[in-house]
Amino acid sequence: MPASQARSRARDRNNVLNRAEFLSLNQPLKGNQESRSAGRKQSGQAGPAGAQNGSAKERRQSQQLPEEDCMQLNPSFKGIAFNSLLAIDICMSKRLGVCANRASSWGGARSMVSLLGITGHGIPWIAGTLICLVKSSTLAGQEVLMNLLLALLLDIMIVAGLQKLAKRKGPYDVTPGLLDYLTMDTYAFPAGHASRVAMLSKFLLNHLVLAIPLRILLVLWALCVGFSRVMIGRHHVTDVLSGFAFGYLQFRLVELIWMSSNTCQMLISIW
Repeated sequence: MPASQARSRARDRNNVLNRAEFLSLNQPLKGNQESRSAGRKQSGQAGPAGAQNGSAKERRQSQQLPEEDCMQLNPSFKGIAFNSLLAIDICMSKRLGVCANRASSWGGARSMVSLLGITGHGIPWIAGTLICLVKSSTLAGQEVLMNLLLALLLDIMIVAGLQKLAKRKGPYDVTPGLLDYLTMDTYAFPAGHASRVAMLSKFLLNHLVLAIPLRILLVLWALCVGFSRVMIGRHHVTDVLSGFAFGYLQFRLVELIWMSSNTCQMLISIW
């Protein structure tokens, strides 16, 4: 026994951690001791009921973890297809954003492309419709202009509501302009300009007698305005395509709730 005690004392002397400057490393923290003691007290007070609850939770976690791992390692076909299409959309939108800033490949044409987008903005069209409505003297013209005004207001409200729900940002960090804030066109999906020009072109083609060259120019104008929003980096390609689809649906909605001449005259008299 004395020999073994002498050996243990020799080991303690040779151990570096037993020196005075390293004693703090061997002592546990007070917070850990208090938390462990508090946990032991709570576990002691909980008794067998706490042990049963803990075992039940562990079983549930052990049953759920493999399923979650399988979902992450083996995603569904729909998830893979959606993520692939989303990646393609973002890649194409960034490549087509040639006027997103001054340093882009077509940065010098950004002002001209932005001006083209203003031709499809809601505020100029609403103001122009109101001016034409005041100067119109025929019942048929007033009926068409009142329904066009209704279509423009519906377009602003529907697009603003959908953008607030989706809250999708554009491919580039482009600050919306003043006119965009006025019409609440601050997010990317769906593209408000695209929905508006699609609705306007379909409305004018149906209710105005135009020559074939003008009809072709009207369709080309709608396409150019829509994709100009991709060129300046405000929208993705799918945002513009969705905007075209929503614009057509808005046109169909206005055709369903078309206001008659009497209704338009009553509204004009009130106004």
